[in-house]
Amino acid sequence: MSRSIPFADLSGTTAEIRAEVEAGWQRLLDSNQWIGGGVVEQFEQQWAGYCGTAEAVGVANGTDALHLVLRALGIGPGDEVLVPANTFIATAEAVVLAGARPRFVDVDPDSLLLTPEAVAAAVTPATAAVLPVHLYGHVADLAGHREIARRHGLAVVEDAAQAHGATRDGVRAGSAGAAAAFSFYPGKNLGAFGDGGAVTTDDAELASTIRSLTNHGRSVSDRYLHPNIGINSRLDALQAVVLSAKLRRLDEWTARRRDVVAAYRERVAGLPLRLVEPEIGVESAWHLLVARVADRDQVRADLAGLGVDTGIHYPVPCPEQTAYAEWADGEFPVASRTAREIVSLPLHPHMTIDEVDVVCEALAKVLQSAERP
Repeated sequence: MSRSIPFADLSGTTAEIRAEVEAGWQRLLDSNQWIGGGVVEQFEQQWAGYCGTAEAVGVANGTDALHLVLRALGIGPGDEVLVPANTFIATAEAVVLAGARPRFVDVDPDSLLLTPEAVAAAVTPATAAVLPVHLYGHVADLAGHREIARRHGLAVVEDAAQAHGATRDGVRAGSAGAAAAFSFYPGKNLGAFGDGGAVTTDDAELASTIRSLTNHGRSVSDRYLHPNIGINSRLDALQAVVLSAKLRRLDEWTARRRDVVAAYRERVAGLPLRLVEPEIGVESAWHLLVARVADRDQVRADLAGLGVDTGIHYPVPCPEQTAYAEWADGEFPVASRTAREIVSLPLHPHMTIDEVDVVCEALAKVLQSAERP
């Protein structure tokens, strides 16, 4: 196959915003306001409005967003936080950085998301919070998680790093828990030109505490006083310019992603693979299009030979990572099994239907070349 299909291609989104970003950066060059300032405050207001929350706090990255939310909620040593076993390592990492213990929980075999039922079964007297992850852009059952949390006195913190603009039953990701953490890593649906992140919340006091923690624990009223032990985790003005320009186009780009996924669905019907679909009531952001196949590694190699690049999100569950072995107190059969089956197919908002055809023709050739369950 002569045509090569990348897993992701950021060139289209960059081209759309290039002129606007260059103009915004020129204004920054004239102002010399590189940290904080009006452009960061403007983006924070825009992002809060988009997510439907009262507050948004820009931070340096998505990991810091999670870590700082937990700290601002008073979660730390002696506390447990329930975390899905199949998430990106940063979810568990943030819990450890806050001084708490990640308690891994297996996920639903169809959605691959953390369920309220699994959370209810995992709660212990030490549990302080639950951290549902909107994996692949599919929103978890937040209403169910809130009910379990209410019964046990837990905080619900959304890991919305992959769910920019996604909804469940009309409720937008980032607006349903005590707070939510977003990543603006370049490959995300709303991505910066480097690292970036944000916290969204309706709790003004929580937002104020997080603002202090992001800025060395500084007092919001006196810059020379530091009532908290904080870190340096501020969203750069350069990135805020990029994010504001992209945010104006995010809904359009999400709609394009959904069109691409619809084309995939039509073309892979009948092939020996299974797409990981959102649950009923979810309008996914489709950050990733993940399929489950037998003999995944060989399938990826065969696709690469035909010019189709793929990814894996994620090949090693968190409890199986060496650094987290001390917290791996149980079996996680769904996470362990599906980690060997999942493959992320090419998907981005500027992907054409012709490119989908190329990928699906390669899939058909690879999957039908051998007997696969």
